[in-house]
This record gives sequence, C-alpha cells and structure tokens, in this order.
Amino acid sequence: MPDLTTLALFAAATLALLLVPGPAVLYIVTRSVAQGRTAGLLSVLGIHVGSVVHVAAAALGISALLAASATAFTVVKYLGAAYLVWLGVRKLMAARTAGDAPAEVGTASRTRLFWEGFVVNVLNPKTAIFFLAFLPQFTDPVRGPIAPQVVVLGLVWIALGVMSDGAFALLSSALAGRLRGSARARRRLDVTSGVVYLGQ
Repeated sequence: MPDLTTLALFAAATLALLLVPGPAVLYIVTRSVAQGRTAGLLSVLGIHVGSVVHVAAAALGISALLAASATAFTVVKYLGAAYLVWLGVRKLMAARTAGDAPAEVGTASRTRLFWEGFVVNVLNPKTAIFFLAFLPQFTDPVRGPIAPQVVVLGLVWIALGVMSDGAFALLSSALAGRLRGSARARRRLDVTSGVVYLGQ
C-alpha cells in the first residue's frame, strides 16, 4: 500500500489537476447551468462511476505489465511522466479554439444525465491514457503488489474528484441565473457545450 507521504503528494497533485477544467468539468457546468443543481450532481455521479472503470483498467493493465517485465513497467513510468509533462506544456502554450456554431443544451432526464456523464468519461481515450500515465508515478513495487496500490490511488482520485466536481456543480447552478442573464456568458456556454462533445 502507498505510504502516507505518497498519498499526501498524490492528493496534492490530484487536486491541482482536478481544479483545471477539462471535458468532465465543462459537461458538469453546462448541465448545472442548463438544468440546475440536481442535474449537475447526477452528472458528477455518472462521471465518477466512469472513473471506476478507468481505475480498474489501469490496475489490471499496470499489474499485467509488471508481471511481464519490471523493465517494461519502469519504461511505462518514464513514458507516462513524459506524457504528463507534454500535456502540461501543451496546456500552457496552446490556445483553445472552438467552432463558431453554438450547440444547444436540451433538457435531459435524470437517467440520461447519469449515463451521459458516464459515457463522457468512459469513452474518452485521453482519460484512459492519463490514468495509465499518472497513477504509476505514485506506486512502488517494493511496497507490495501494484494493483492494490493503483486501486487505493484511484479511490483517492475519485473521492477528491467527487468533491471538486460537486463544488463546480453547486457553484455553477447557484450562478446559473446570472449566467443566463449575460449575453457574453450565454455565448461561452453555447461554445462550451459544443466543445464538451468534441473531447477537447
């Protein structure tokens, strides 16, 4: 199992990453503004049930890799670290562009909100690659089997993700009236809703 120092470092890194809006946060904010707090929180639930799928896949895949070759596991860790650095540099240097046509955000049922959140997360290949790159950085074969370490780290990620994404949902639903009243905010919401489904 990861030690307390590793868990603390992982939690800090996770919070830093979760506070940078990505497709999941954009989906949550869009739904929260369009349909209110309950819609946003259901979207959060769907997204993080999707996270369970990625954590399980990472635990199985990384463990299988380590069982096959300790050298391969080390290579994956270094490649994962390089990928994370590349993502960070790209995030800092790339300007976001979105299509000109606004996308409408229709009203969805509670079941649909949950499953749309689930699908937004599970079917995003970038999320799967990210988990495979990020979680191994905080594991150590010396501390025991890798799969349980990945599961523990993944559960910490999910718990922190539910809290941070839940805060986005509550805040955006509380500000929904003001956002709807602002023409500029409405345009940004339209663009955002389109970007979410493009997986930007």
